[in-house]
Amino acid sequence: MRLVHLDLKGAAPRVSYLEQVFPLLSQLGANGVLIEYEDMFPFKGELEILRSPYAYSEEDIERIQQLAEQHKLEVVPLVQTFGHVEFILKHEKYQHLREVERFPNSFNPHVPDTLALLKSILSQVIEKHRRSTWIHIGADEVFHLGEGMDSKNWMSHNKGDVGTVYLKHIKEVLGFLTAQYWGLRVLMWDDMLRKISVGALRVALVAGACPAAVQFLTKYVESGFEAVWFASAFKGTTGPAQAWTPLSYHLKNHLSWLKVMQAVPRLAPLRLQGVVLTGWQRYDHYSVLCELLPVSIPSLAICLQTLVNGGFTEEAKRKVLDVLGLESVQLEQSTCEGRGAFPGVEIYHMVEQVNGHLKESILKALEEESAIKGWFSPYHRKRQFGNPRNMESFGSKVLKLHEDWESFVRDLRAQLERIYFPDTVEEWIEENINPYLDQLRDLVRDYR
Repeated sequence: MRLVHLDLKGAAPRVSYLEQVFPLLSQLGANGVLIEYEDMFPFKGELEILRSPYAYSEEDIERIQQLAEQHKLEVVPLVQTFGHVEFILKHEKYQHLREVERFPNSFNPHVPDTLALLKSILSQVIEKHRRSTWIHIGADEVFHLGEGMDSKNWMSHNKGDVGTVYLKHIKEVLGFLTAQYWGLRVLMWDDMLRKISVGALRVALVAGACPAAVQFLTKYVESGFEAVWFASAFKGTTGPAQAWTPLSYHLKNHLSWLKVMQAVPRLAPLRLQGVVLTGWQRYDHYSVLCELLPVSIPSLAICLQTLVNGGFTEEAKRKVLDVLGLESVQLEQSTCEGRGAFPGVEIYHMVEQVNGHLKESILKALEEESAIKGWFSPYHRKRQFGNPRNMESFGSKVLKLHEDWESFVRDLRAQLERIYFPDTVEEWIEENINPYLDQLRDLVRDYR
C-alpha cells in the first residue's frame, strides 16, 4: 500500500480541492490516504469543544470517502491517542488529563478519564469511517512521559520504566479497539517503541505495525511483529517555517527507503505491508504552517513515482512531467519549468515569487536607496521632517513597488481562498508576506 498523508492540523483544504487532488494521487500511484483530522473532525456532543470553527461537516467526511472510493484510495483515519494531543489538552475542560500540568502535549495515562475520553473520540471517528479496515493511533513523540507525579508513583510501585508505562497505555487503547471493532487493523508510529527492549515488546506484543529502519527491523522480528510499514516524507520535515519544498532532499529520502525495502526479504517472516508518504502541515498544533499542499505537489509526484518505479527512472520522470503538465524539473534548484496543469498550480507559482523575490525586492529598495538612507531615515520619519526634492527622487519607484506587491497579494489571496478556509489564508499571509510588505507599507504611509 502507498498512502499519502493529509495532515489537517493546519491548512486543511476545502473538500472541493480534494476533489481535484484525489484523482491525481491515484494517477501518480497512491492507493490510499492517511487522514490526520485533529480539530477538523465534526466532533459531537461532549466533544464538540474540540472542533475548529472551520471543521468539516459530516457530509464533508462522507464526500471525502466517496471521492476516495471513486479513485480507488483506501481511507485510513489517524487519531492521536497519547502524544501530540495539544488540540485536546489546550482546553481547560481537559487540562486535568495532562501528563505534566504545564504542557498540553501528552496524556496522563493513569487517570481513568483519559481512556474514557479516547474511547469516545475513537468511536466517533470510526463510526464515520465504516468502510475503513485500518486505523492509525499515532502514539509518537509522547513528550514528558514519566515526568508527571502519577507516572513516577506508578513506576516506583510497579518497578516499571517509561517504556512499560507507554506499553500499558497502548495495550489499553488496542484492547478497546480489538474488543469493540472486530477485524479493524491498527497502525502506529514506532519512535517510542525503538527505545523499548525486545523482552518488554514480546510480553506486550501489540497487534499492529509501524515504520522502522533496518537496524530496528531485526528487533521487531524478534519481538514477534509479522508486518511493518515505512514512513517517508514528501514535505514538512525540513523546518517548521519552511515555505518551499526541497525536491532533491525528499527524493533522496525515498531512495534511502527503497534500499531498506530491498533488505526486508532477508528478514522473513517479516513482510512490508506499505509505505506512508507523510506530508506534515505543522510540527505540532501550536507551530506555524510549513509548505502548503499545492507547493509540494511536484515533490509528492516525484516521490510516488520513485516508489512505483523503484527509482527516479526516465519513465518516472516522464510520468511526473506528463501528469503535472511541466516541461522539466530541476531537482537541485527545487524548481519546475512550464506552466503546469495540476490543482493549485497558480499558488505554486505565486509562492515561488514570494519565496524568491518579495523579501529581496523590498529590502533592496529600502536598504540600497541612498536617498532613503540619507533623507528619509527612521529619525526623519518619526519627526515628519524631510526635503521634498530628495524624497521625490525615490518616491515613484517605491510607490510602484508597493502597488505591484499589493496587487500581487490580492491575486494570491483570491487563489488561496479557493482552496483554503479564512484562518489559513490569514495565517499564511501574516507569516510569509506581512513581515516584509509591512515595512514597505509603513514607508509609503510616512512618505505620503
